[in-house]
Amino acid sequence: MNSKNLVVERVFDVDMHTVWRAITEKELMKQWYFDLEDFRAEVGFRFEFWADDDKGKRWKHLCEITDVNPETKLVYSWKYDGYSGISYVMFELFDQNGSTRLKLTHSGIESFPAIPELALHNFEAGWNSIINTSLKEFFEARRWTKV
Repeated sequence: MNSKNLVVERVFDVDMHTVWRAITEKELMKQWYFDLEDFRAEVGFRFEFWADDDKGKRWKHLCEITDVNPETKLVYSWKYDGYSGISYVMFELFDQNGSTRLKLTHSGIESFPAIPELALHNFEAGWNSIINTSLKEFFEARRWTKV
């Protein structure tokens, strides 16, 4: 199977602990990501959420934490209720002189049905918006700085 990983990287002018909190604490996540009923960065923890696409279709996302290395790596499965296929989202954090480089890798997208809504370019647009706009603005709005 030919796998194409989608990778989005960005350096934030905040420390790794702050970025880790933003990607693992549900009260912070809902300010830039999705509003989850519950979230725990523990292997085996399952969570779900709804998100609308640009045509107004609602998609139920089903996820399960598969790997956690506190403050540096979080991985979870990502699939859609009612559709075949499973993918994985990995957040990796790297210290860069007190700033944090976040590397997001979404793999397995090709396992989803070949329908327009689940095309790679939609995932690219979505993750670029989430990381390079929503998360960036989340940190800037709070004026969190390096420790």
